[in-house]
Amino acid sequence: MAEAVVPDGEDTEHPQLTAQFASSPQGARLARRLAVRHMEEWGYPPVSDVSCAVALVVGELTANAVQHGRVPGRDFLLRLGLDEVSGLIRIEVADAANGKRPPVIPPSAYPEGESGRGLLLVDVLAMRWGWTPRHPVGKTVWAEVSTDVSTTVTAK
Repeated sequence: MAEAVVPDGEDTEHPQLTAQFASSPQGARLARRLAVRHMEEWGYPPVSDVSCAVALVVGELTANAVQHGRVPGRDFLLRLGLDEVSGLIRIEVADAANGKRPPVIPPSAYPEGESGRGLLLVDVLAMRWGWTPRHPVGKTVWAEVSTDVSTTVTAK
């Protein structure tokens, strides 16, 4: 079950979303839908460029967590935070897999390929992205999307 959690001392006007999902395609879809709903609570309607960019990034990162970071019996974690001062929405997806690390730069995709475009999409939509080890086990892949519509896709 997913639920939003507001850590002590955090601004309650824009509470951070933290939710855990089953490491399955259905869990990835639910995470994306919850992210879109949370974006709407922050004032970004589902059809807005910012919400669509966040939905795509969440979709790619959660799909990767399910496909490449799945450990049987372990869920993945989605964290979504809004920093109005910097104009960024931070997306974090944590999984329990230690062995599979995302590449430092997105891999080249072949036009005929059936996969391999996810991190390219994240690279285009996010101002920056990367990953950090998660203790005691796993990793967290993160991305930051601008709330400024003019830089959401054109920055780089």
